[in-house]
Amino acid sequence: MPMMKIDMYKGRNKEQIKQILDIAYQVSTKEFHLLPHDRYQIVTQHDPEEMVIDDVGLGFNRSQDFLMFSLTSSPRTREEKENFYKNLVAELHDQTGISPEDVMINITPNTKEDWSFGNGEAQFLNGKL
Repeated sequence: MPMMKIDMYKGRNKEQIKQILDIAYQVSTKEFHLLPHDRYQIVTQHDPEEMVIDDVGLGFNRSQDFLMFSLTSSPRTREEKENFYKNLVAELHDQTGISPEDVMINITPNTKEDWSFGNGEAQFLNGKL
């Protein structure tokens, strides 16, 4: 159950944002074997001066289409992560035309005890999930 935050520049319409969210959910469901309705996504749009995304010397050409995916997730295998990175970028490019150079992804692992879905309870720990 990754919690996915997506930062992007302002300017996309609602349909474009929905498409990006749907693609990311489909790829994460496949690669991370998620349960149905295990979907937590937050989009934040920024003015250009609010995001500085350099390329660490790798030679990427970033554009206004840039997307930063930040996932908080239970631990994943290296293979799952690499498949997620590769397939998310491929699907975004194939379905929206977003350049692979415009997609950056980071995953921060956590454990089941780090989650409360409401009511001040740790549902993974008390047996409700």
